[in-house]
Amino acid sequence: MRIHAFAALLLTLPAAAQGAPAPNLLQEQAQRFQPIPSSGGIVAAQEARAAAVGAAVLRRGGNAVDAAVASAFALAVTLPQAGNLGGGGFLVLWLPRSGRISTCPAAARAASPPESIAIGRGEAVALNFRETAPQAAGPDLFLNPDGSVNRERALRSPLSTAVPGSVAGLLQVQERYGCLPLATVMAPAIALAEQGFPVGAELSASLAAAAPLLKADPTSARQFFKADGRPYRPGELLRQPQLAASLRCIAREGAGCFYRGRVAQALVRLMRQRGGLITAADLAAYRAPWMTPLSAPFRGHRVLTMPPPSGGGATLLQLLQVLEPLDLAATGLNSAATLHPMVEAMNLAYRDRNRLLGDPAQVVMPLERLLSGSYAAQQRQRISADRHRPAAELEAEPSRLSEGTNTTHLSVADRDGGLVALTTTLNTAYGTGSSVPGAGFLLNNEMDDFTAKPGAPNAYGLRQGQQNAIAPGRRPLSSMTPTLVFRGDGTPLLATGSPGGSRIITTVLQVLLNRLVHGLNLASAVAEPRIHSQLWPDQISIEQGLSPDTLRLLQQRGHRVLLTPAMGSANSVEVLPEGRGSLGVADPRRLGAAAVVELPWP
Repeated sequence: MRIHAFAALLLTLPAAAQGAPAPNLLQEQAQRFQPIPSSGGIVAAQEARAAAVGAAVLRRGGNAVDAAVASAFALAVTLPQAGNLGGGGFLVLWLPRSGRISTCPAAARAASPPESIAIGRGEAVALNFRETAPQAAGPDLFLNPDGSVNRERALRSPLSTAVPGSVAGLLQVQERYGCLPLATVMAPAIALAEQGFPVGAELSASLAAAAPLLKADPTSARQFFKADGRPYRPGELLRQPQLAASLRCIAREGAGCFYRGRVAQALVRLMRQRGGLITAADLAAYRAPWMTPLSAPFRGHRVLTMPPPSGGGATLLQLLQVLEPLDLAATGLNSAATLHPMVEAMNLAYRDRNRLLGDPAQVVMPLERLLSGSYAAQQRQRISADRHRPAAELEAEPSRLSEGTNTTHLSVADRDGGLVALTTTLNTAYGTGSSVPGAGFLLNNEMDDFTAKPGAPNAYGLRQGQQNAIAPGRRPLSSMTPTLVFRGDGTPLLATGSPGGSRIITTVLQVLLNRLVHGLNLASAVAEPRIHSQLWPDQISIEQGLSPDTLRLLQQRGHRVLLTPAMGSANSVEVLPEGRGSLGVADPRRLGAAAVVELPWP
């Protein structure tokens, strides 16, 4: 790979011409952004109160799983546009076999699931609590008589709601791996819903923007707006008593409350009234399977991520393997010479994602071949050093293999180095916009993540194939990419992930490249400007902050460049070596995000 011209010029200049560093008399930091340090564990989440809930659970003797579950239930209250009871998600965790958390001796834990893998002094496992299609769903669910896709039906109707998985997943992981009683873990979320919390600036603006959607549903209108119909202003108290009652029922009765009891009955009643497909049998049959994480080496580290039906994990590992031999550090962070091969690799990887991936319980996928070193080498050879290959050109080639944006992500590290990366979603902001009467939670619109019609774009512009067609009981392909990274000796390094629809994968990729290749600290790795490309539409989406010179060089290579709003919210944590504590960073792209420590740095 050629050295970027500016970097090469610097290498030829004497130290005086480069500007030899002056003595650091003011003791200023080398990088502009700094992570939050903790002498114990830390929680990074998209909403500050939910992060604080997780940190408080750590202080009570909970581990990373307890804190993640507590924060996730709190997000269902304080971040209704993405946190949820009515959605689904993925989780990847690593816990040591023994540690200092006295309330949770390893001997008291349930036996490890066979899907877990040993890494270092602990074990890692993934949990799939993605939503499932109702038994009455079929491939033509969203097609008009003329064969076109009915986007309103796919996004806003009761038909767009899949069987929720969040409650099953959160309870299952807490029961097997948590330390504290479920009632203790859920108590903060119940209090937030029942007693209320002051609405922040971001939620106030979000509710106002979503008013046309939410006010179309009488239950949502009562739940999220004042009696006179006005949105809550910053500082005003939002109480959600119906949601509090559902949370209390779940804490008392477990998953049975949601999937067979009072909450299930309310959901099924709404489906019958409005023509939805979810039945009592669909809810009772829901299961969240344990899965073996996908794993691959990268630059002396080991990366663990979510397997399908996450299309994110496989695509992330494919991208890392294609890019690993390239000297991206030499070409320079965010230079055109670095971004060009990244974009071309993204387009190739998204083509494979859209054509080949789906629910492993129902479709066959060539994963072993897709993630092989030989296939990565073939893909790398297809990247031109100085020319963008148009999407139409790539799409016309046959495959060489046979066979929301409102999501939210949180990361947790505990004092023993345990890690959890958890991503959960309703799909788009507030899902369908409809809430379940008497239960107080919003319905997802995840059925739109299926292929409504091969080649027709979904809400995120992804043009997917028959592998992801709607079928009874199937889980839709997802871009959620909760990810853990380990040092070469097997000790935990970091947990990350992001919301952002189809941009999740490239957000996580860039956080890892910034941290592991370019040497940025965790906060800088998260804060750097991001790009995204997914084959279709044939363009590079860029955030504010890239040099105009870089953009011109990309355009000269044939790229179409489009300035877009900020991408993702990669709330991340890092474990310091030798038990020295942890670091956390809340992505500055979201106003209410926070990293909250268990114990302050001494």
